[in-house]
Amino acid sequence: SEKLLKVAASVPRDSLVSPGSCFGKFTKTQRFRLSATALDFLAPYAKYKVWVKPGSEQSFLYGNHVLKSGLGRITENTAQYQGVVVYSMADVPLGFGVAAKSTQECRKVDPMAIVVFHQADVGEYVRNEDTLT
Repeated sequence: SEKLLKVAASVPRDSLVSPGSCFGKFTKTQRFRLSATALDFLAPYAKYKVWVKPGSEQSFLYGNHVLKSGLGRITENTAQYQGVVVYSMADVPLGFGVAAKSTQECRKVDPMAIVVFHQADVGEYVRNEDTLT
């Protein structure tokens, strides 16, 4: 917002990292990795979504992948390795992930199979509060 930019203008340049919200970071291999700070901005526009059961919410928020046994719902026609937003059953966005299986494969897999690879979640605020920018 313009108000934030005006306030940031009064901070010395060597003390300011950037004004606004940090959406993620580039890895050493030059790939962009979304962080939990982008969740509020991107979740309403997500094309592919995954809902987790209440028992699996805490596991995901501790940084674990989503298993088939914890899967509540998944958007139809989600392709394998597609980026997804992970929601609770109450439609609260919890984080980001990558679909390990397509929607059709999810119907047939073992209950202990991974269906969503963990990428970022709101639990990062607590786990990495010293390094999160």
